[in-house]
Amino acid sequence: MNRDWEEIEELSLKGKEEKRRKDEDLLKTVEEVFDKFTLEALYKLINRKVIDLLYGVVDTGKESRVYWAKSPKGEDLAVKIFLTSTREFKKTVLQYIEGDPRFKKIRRATRPLVYAWTLKEFKNLEKAYEVGVSVPKPIAVYRNVIVMSFIGNNGVPAPLLKDVELDDYENMFHKVIENLKLLYCKAKIIHADMSEYNIMIWQNKPVFFDFGQAVLASHPNADMFLERDVNNIVNFFKKKGVKADAKEVLMEILSC
Repeated sequence: MNRDWEEIEELSLKGKEEKRRKDEDLLKTVEEVFDKFTLEALYKLINRKVIDLLYGVVDTGKESRVYWAKSPKGEDLAVKIFLTSTREFKKTVLQYIEGDPRFKKIRRATRPLVYAWTLKEFKNLEKAYEVGVSVPKPIAVYRNVIVMSFIGNNGVPAPLLKDVELDDYENMFHKVIENLKLLYCKAKIIHADMSEYNIMIWQNKPVFFDFGQAVLASHPNADMFLERDVNNIVNFFKKKGVKADAKEVLMEILSC
């Protein structure tokens, strides 16, 4: 009997220790993302009746976290929060903001850069959405927080292109290229980080996301970024058996 109680007590202690570690990890995550400025931004969006409920993380990156949320009307939302304390942010963004007229007057301190980067992503999404590019619908932006439509179902995001098994890769390839062309010709924007990692597949359509690094077609490095985007997409689909030539695709996009 004593041995049984000892085993129960040992299991109980292990459970408490595991819970303590999980709580500490959660606290660390919350403190990292929800600093004073982020909390103020979230409260602002709640008071504006943009966000009603905020649930768990559905995607994490070096510079941001994406949360599933609900609007007051019960609509699914994606809330993207850029970290204001990351040291790597400057290194990541400088190559995309140098030469961009929208950043001429922005101070190079981390928080102003993060806020400007957040607004830049939102504006890029707006431009893309307005001309019919398949992207999440931009809803609101404040400081380091972007609210957009949720691509997926019941808090489960749509799968990435890299993770799905498609019946017709050639058809999907043409849909992706049409959206790239629309983005360039109508929105005058180049994604600049396009690959199978930044395309979701939802209802048999590609959905582009992550537009923070996207640049205007007038950017000094625009041609290089566009060529890289095209090469990434062509190389992925060639591995899936699609016959495509990157130079021909690039010329097709540039012909508008």
